Amino acid sequence: MALWDRLKESASTMQTQLTARKNDLKSGAFRDASMAMCALVAAADGTVDPSERQRVAQLIAANEVLRNFPADDLRRRFEDNIDRLTADFAFGKVSVLQEIAKARKKPAEARAVVQIGIVIGGADGDFDKNERAVVREACYALDLPPHEFDL
Repeated sequence: MALWDRLKESASTMQTQLTARKNDLKSGAFRDASMAMCALVAAADGTVDPSERQRVAQLIAANEVLRNFPADDLRRRFEDNIDRLTADFAFGKVSVLQEIAKARKKPAEARAVVQIGIVIGGADGDFDKNERAVVREACYALDLPPHEFDL
């Protein structure tokens, strides 16, 4: 199976698993960690161009699980995290990883945050090394083993 097909299948599987747990994923910690993860993946290479920002915002709005929360609230949180990362990537990343770590207390939510990162990263068909690296860092912040997600 080609890498592209495996990536699409993996992202699809992750999304299916997330959707199955949609009713369990309604906490503020999950919301905050998910938006931090989306921003971190979008800025994984240290920059975020406007088209990438818009693409991730559209993915957030279309994500079935994230519809548990008001779209305007999600967008504001995503944009705030993006602003932190673009102002000073290294410092912003520390702050964003702290947001992600809020989901650590509930393993199901922590796993869901990682899965959202993989879905967002793989949505364009190229879950690149920078995106994989930041999702791996998020795993450590959440006390999850990266190999559980093939990272």
